[in-house]
Amino acid sequence: MRKAGRHFLQIPGPSAVPDRILRAISMQTIDHRGPDFAAVGQKALEGMKSIFQTQQNVFIFPSSGTGAWEAALVNTMSPGDTVLMYETGHFATLWQKMAKKIGLNPQFIEGDWRGGADPQAIEDRLRADTAHEIKAVCVVHNETSTGSVSPIAEVRAAIDAAGHPALLMVDSISGLASVPFEFDAWGVDVCVSGSQKGLMLPPGLSFNAASDRALEVSKSATMTRSYWDWQDMLGPNKTGYFPYTPGTNLLYGLNEAIDMLHEEGLENVFERHRRHGAATRAAVRTWGLEVLCARQGQESGVLTAVLMPEGHSADAFRATTLAHYDISLGNGLSKVADKVFRIGHLGDFNDLMLVATLSGVEMGLAKAGVPHSTGGVQAAMEHLKTHDAVPLAAE
Repeated sequence: MRKAGRHFLQIPGPSAVPDRILRAISMQTIDHRGPDFAAVGQKALEGMKSIFQTQQNVFIFPSSGTGAWEAALVNTMSPGDTVLMYETGHFATLWQKMAKKIGLNPQFIEGDWRGGADPQAIEDRLRADTAHEIKAVCVVHNETSTGSVSPIAEVRAAIDAAGHPALLMVDSISGLASVPFEFDAWGVDVCVSGSQKGLMLPPGLSFNAASDRALEVSKSATMTRSYWDWQDMLGPNKTGYFPYTPGTNLLYGLNEAIDMLHEEGLENVFERHRRHGAATRAAVRTWGLEVLCARQGQESGVLTAVLMPEGHSADAFRATTLAHYDISLGNGLSKVADKVFRIGHLGDFNDLMLVATLSGVEMGLAKAGVPHSTGGVQAAMEHLKTHDAVPLAAE
């Protein structure tokens, strides 16, 4: 049976794709080796530097973010190298499993999934590595499974304080273009990202921002690589081209997304996400539920993960909410499967959309028989009213 109205896609990515980007993607495909394509490619490559906030190197792959994870590792490591990783949640765990699968030696600092990476624990581990066997520190910036943000600048400071030469690699697949990220200022060596979160595109493009130091390391790294090889990208990218067929139509959409982000202003984008995260947490706490991220100041503006009361199924609640109110909420992953649901508030998203989303959640809690207090939506509205957004321009 057809349902009237628009489906609410409130998972923490892929995020809903704005009409402007859909229209850009729908342009006729052109010859990716012809003269007209150079402007498309150059705009995308240079534009992404402004989003990463770097003057260094950005590579664009036709792949999921998982591919960019692999690219970051195989371009900088040699077989058997040790990498230090921090367990912030499900996606940090998957990156660690990949490192092991491709022949690296990952050391995993155990975490409780309630906050970001601990810079002091990283510094302590690096200080103990007097032989400098650790070649990279890998941290997830915005952990999509838990709704927590790692303090990347503090992690860089910890590496420097330990006097350790390890590269700093960051996964900002769900953080980039949603919460503050400064590649150059924070001293990041490699950053991994994807198209389907804050960049507001469908899945299909992934990114590596790479420092000049990382690029130099890649020249002597000996992990087997072909599709992901940065060195093969460098020559064609100088003129806006790629060594193989790129995601042409997604690049049209990417250029539109970059324009939209700059029209709003990156600082305004970050503030909007921060406001929506804070308003959502106000709603959750008014309902009498618990936010999974327990570290004050590390809560994400991208999503909020909510713990279900003991004895209640998060998946059953999500199914009820989808069936009755046509809203998709994120599920709990691995360690928190069926224990949490996740509310995405990222991408092309405004105050009214947030209030509608939270209304759907509050109605769903009641329909599913989940114990809660009413008034969460009102609490979110009060937060939004007392923390004004950037006003819309007058007609």
